[in-house]
Amino acid sequence: MTIEEAADFLEVSRRSAYRYEDGGRVPKLALRTLREHAEKQTENPVDASFRFIDLFAGIGGLRLGFEGIGGRCVFTSEWDPSAQKTYALNFRDNHEMGGDIREYSQNPSKIQDHDVLLGGFPCQPFSLAGVSKKNSLGKPHGFLCDTQGTLFFDTAQIIAHHRPAAFVLENVKNLESHDGGATFKTIINVLRNELRYHVQYRVISSEPWVPQKRERIFILGFRDPTDFDFKALELPDAKAGPKLKSILEPHDEVDPKYTLTPRLWEYLQAYKAKHQAKGNGFGYSLFGPEDVARTLSARYYKDGSEVLIDQPGKRPRRLTPLECARLMGFDRGDRRFHIKVSDTQAYRQFGNAVVVPVVEFVAKAMQPHILKAIAANHRTPARPQIVQAITRPDREPAAAYG
Repeated sequence: MTIEEAADFLEVSRRSAYRYEDGGRVPKLALRTLREHAEKQTENPVDASFRFIDLFAGIGGLRLGFEGIGGRCVFTSEWDPSAQKTYALNFRDNHEMGGDIREYSQNPSKIQDHDVLLGGFPCQPFSLAGVSKKNSLGKPHGFLCDTQGTLFFDTAQIIAHHRPAAFVLENVKNLESHDGGATFKTIINVLRNELRYHVQYRVISSEPWVPQKRERIFILGFRDPTDFDFKALELPDAKAGPKLKSILEPHDEVDPKYTLTPRLWEYLQAYKAKHQAKGNGFGYSLFGPEDVARTLSARYYKDGSEVLIDQPGKRPRRLTPLECARLMGFDRGDRRFHIKVSDTQAYRQFGNAVVVPVVEFVAKAMQPHILKAIAANHRTPARPQIVQAITRPDREPAAAYG
């Protein structure tokens, strides 16, 4: 149950339910009623429209979108302990959370059968910042990076074994142009020609839904032919999207600790001035309530320079973790997202996350096609009788599947 569903079930106000969730005293009758209900649900789980798995789950942005169209998550994999903590706090699962995805790609049968695979495989090897940093250090990136770049192939191994009706992969916009397009070409080749999925992709900006310009590429695949046309999907008007005032906390409720220290503010101003003198655009960005922010990054905890909130008459401040949750669409409307990690970890988690309303939009568009594909699966074999090797450009073919 969500907090809202529990409140309705117990016939109490949502304020009371949130107070229970935050550690307030819960009446014994309410506890007993919820426990009895939970036991019944465990014995007779809700019949969801489809089952999905959440790989490289982070804090569950992809999951929220696909639960919203009736899906049930049956497996989760996330290696970062802090992200696991936030995920577990917000999703009370009936399954244990898996860690390193490589444990499961080596033995995909450990993952439950599913209809849809979701995965935001690590983007650092393909991001502009990640590539620049590794180039400066003389380190390989993309598929030559053993620690992260090859994790796409672990995803491919799981797809090859389970043959889900559909998959959704998400990554940074720069994936499409990395290494002159060679990286993306390899990914699409694996998905289309080696795994034999019908693949579409599109870069979508979050501006129509949240006051942040965050562009991400979504790669969708259906096992069987479909009339779904991703690029023809009409997006809401970005100009009509919300402004920062819609996610900002009242200024008198923001803890002073989020205001930049005099020393940090002086440093950021000097840094920007130095690069402006050289004709570069590097430096902090200042935003007001009527603006749309730049992309929130995982490095936000360092100085907050990419999204600073103007405070007339005072030094600017960082966004609070709650504002980040709103900026990414996790805390939205009646949905509350719980954050009980340090500010540093919260900034990292939201900076690495997907914008939930974008995922909800994509999921809703895919819903009828997913259900149609699942219905067709009941009439035809799910796995073709083929043997195909998933090849890596720099090494021997990976394990075959059939």
